[in-house]
Amino acid sequence: MYYPQVQTSQNELWQHSLYAPHNPHNPAINSNALHGHPIHPQQHVLSPPLTQHWQQQLLKYENSRSARSPHHRAKVSMLASRSVPKAAIPITNPNAAKPPPPPAAESTPDVNHPSSTVAPIAEAEAPRPINQQKPPENNWMTLDMGGVQIKSLPKTSSLWSFKFLVTLYLNHNSLPSIPSEIAQLRHLELLDISANQLTAVPPELGMLTSLKEFYLFDNHIATLPHELGTLHQLQTLGVEGNPLDPQLKSLIQEKGTQHLISYLRDSCPVPAPPPAREHRDVLSSSERASLDAEVISVLCYNILCSKYATERLYGYTPQWALDWDYRKELILTEVMNYNCDFLCLQEVDVAQYDGFFLTHLGKAGYNGVHFPKSRYKTMVGESEEKRRLVDGCATFYKRDRWILVSEHLVEFSRLAMGRTDFKKTEDMFNRVLGKDTIATVCLMESRETGTRVLVANIHVHWDPRFRDVKLVQVALLLDEIEGLAEEFARLPVRLSNEETHEEAGDLLDKPRRPRTAPSTYTSPTQIPLIIAGDFNSVPSSGVYEFLSTGQLAKDHPDFMGHMYGRYTSEGLKHPFGLRSAYNVVAGPYQPPSPPEVKLTPNGHPRPIKESSGVGGNAGHGELLTMTNYTPSFQGVLDYIWYSVGNLGVNAVLGGVDERYLEKVVGFPNAHFPADHICLATEFRVKPPKDTSSKPPLLPQTPSQ
Repeated sequence: MYYPQVQTSQNELWQHSLYAPHNPHNPAINSNALHGHPIHPQQHVLSPPLTQHWQQQLLKYENSRSARSPHHRAKVSMLASRSVPKAAIPITNPNAAKPPPPPAAESTPDVNHPSSTVAPIAEAEAPRPINQQKPPENNWMTLDMGGVQIKSLPKTSSLWSFKFLVTLYLNHNSLPSIPSEIAQLRHLELLDISANQLTAVPPELGMLTSLKEFYLFDNHIATLPHELGTLHQLQTLGVEGNPLDPQLKSLIQEKGTQHLISYLRDSCPVPAPPPAREHRDVLSSSERASLDAEVISVLCYNILCSKYATERLYGYTPQWALDWDYRKELILTEVMNYNCDFLCLQEVDVAQYDGFFLTHLGKAGYNGVHFPKSRYKTMVGESEEKRRLVDGCATFYKRDRWILVSEHLVEFSRLAMGRTDFKKTEDMFNRVLGKDTIATVCLMESRETGTRVLVANIHVHWDPRFRDVKLVQVALLLDEIEGLAEEFARLPVRLSNEETHEEAGDLLDKPRRPRTAPSTYTSPTQIPLIIAGDFNSVPSSGVYEFLSTGQLAKDHPDFMGHMYGRYTSEGLKHPFGLRSAYNVVAGPYQPPSPPEVKLTPNGHPRPIKESSGVGGNAGHGELLTMTNYTPSFQGVLDYIWYSVGNLGVNAVLGGVDERYLEKVVGFPNAHFPADHICLATEFRVKPPKDTSSKPPLLPQTPSQ
């Protein structure tokens, strides 16, 4: 971006009309002179020194005023490019072999973190998916329409289809208004609409969250819409030359653009809530009525741990809506309203599990299992208060319906370290062993029917630069589940639902129903399996392909060329026949088709981007368009997987209203307490094929 260099001294800034120290045409002085009285020097009280913020504002104001001529910025840019000496232009052989571009996943994380702000992201471990929202490919990304006396921009203008634009100049025209359609230019980083005839700023401009420079100089604007408070990356808001409200002008003069944006954000009225999310029935009412099957319901929710919910990461969210005391009540109300058998929550820290969720959900009839991430064990010497801030996975279950037979912590780093086929290479230590995300597996048994269910809860590593680590973590979990399922299948079933006082608690006061004849399981794959969690992987990823098909090629691009023993020498396999509960409208998994090869202007093939650990839905049959919604990322990352051989989907919780999302920058906000949305599914149990034998009674072990 080019700005003419204007050398302006502090004295010249003081001479700006806003800060003129006195009036040279003072009538009192003229009157004294006419009557022959001596004129004594007047004592003037100077305004306080200009703040650094306002000095920069005035410098850019003068730069803007100097750009009156038609297409001024385009001409300056052209002249600047012509002034480059020919000797400075490298001469290269167009036919020479070019080294392959570095993998996209190995690039440095961009500032366009899903929740980035103009401030650097300082947290060392912030488990938010990174996805740089790049504009569509185009040979030019700047458009200068300044100084050409445009009098109107219709809503149907083709300008709004230029979604690749990063810089747009509409300054020094005669525009009385800006259409709301400008909000379609989501990749704009600089917008100059100075020196027009504007009396208002469209609130839809708050959707342009990539804006860093926004110039409104020399218009007729008296106030600013609160919706601009979502411009969390804005560095300069140019307002000089407008009759702006004194309170707003004082804020930007004294404390700068970011303080004004924060004020607009935190004082913005709460918008109307969206319509309630509807349950989407997969079965018709007649099909549901004809079935006499046992029903299991599951909820999955990454609740956004309080220590990650900082203004630095979520600068577009009002502070009051980011506060944990506000968010936790919304989360609790939401999960209790859906009344599911199993609640699989991620990013639950120890303190909130013990002090909030276990207490309130316990009163609602739930018991729980919680394991923090691996770092909890290694924080030797840290205070207990800090250790209790470590988050992890929590699984709650209705204690009047289910018995917890056993629970298991799956520490990926520990499992990887114990594998003899994993060479202890630098990649292994730097990539896999340093990640402390976990999974949990609960072996559950129905009190009434004896039906057994394996419920796994997982939070996969977030960083897309480690697609290989995501694959390894999911593969390790499936291996662990296979071993646990074999043990679970060999356990004899309970023939009675009577418990000890410690097991049943308040259930002893309720009427007891006779237990139906329990099923028996002759193989691990006969036990219903549910895996819920935040997989930080989109439907086009290797993780999704592996879970959907039960296999993955040893040379899959998501391994990124790293070696992981049997996983990369033979490929990945699992025997469970899994499907995403929200993939109820699609047939078998279809791998993504090869991308179309595009040519550069010189005729060379453009580099093909590798599959990413995060991205969009990619059309793989997922019912939802997103489960994670932030300014720089909207896509599916969360899933509830189930074994199709012994479970079927009755209904799923639908998505968020699209019309509501069109007006929302990102989550969390006043209505959605986390950057993820919750998923909920109702399953029907298919009985195992072999129910002939009756094994002996299972010992009455304590249940948690």
